[in-house]
Amino acid sequence: MLLVAPAAGQPVEPRERVELIAGRGVAGDRYAAGRGHWSDPRWPDQELTLFESEVAEELGLGPEQFRRNIVTRGVSLESLLGRRFRVGTALIEGVRPCDPCSYIEQFSRPGVIREVMGIRGGLRARILEGGTVRLGDLVVPA
Repeated sequence: MLLVAPAAGQPVEPRERVELIAGRGVAGDRYAAGRGHWSDPRWPDQELTLFESEVAEELGLGPEQFRRNIVTRGVSLESLLGRRFRVGTALIEGVRPCDPCSYIEQFSRPGVIREVMGIRGGLRARILEGGTVRLGDLVVPA
């Protein structure tokens, strides 16, 4: 699943493909445009977020409720921390866990942040080389 929200608080919209812009983010997404809920120069790693679909299924929630950009299946995001990998034609580096905040509970349910702290909340990533990501592209080590 590939997801983009044009501005903070707006629903995420599924895409068949997205363009990743090095040092910036996902074309058309709130963070690439500086209009995200947490857009702030103090947090330079707002470029891209990934989320494991299995976590959402375990919690009985839709993966879109976590508002991450790329939803994976069968990929351990923890194994990507500090590593470079490719999705589609883009080169990406896993930076740190994407700990959720209480803001995410507006889109899911109260208390869910306790269930997804750490890497279960997703992965923040840096886009080293921009490129196209299509629905179904694999995550492969670089």
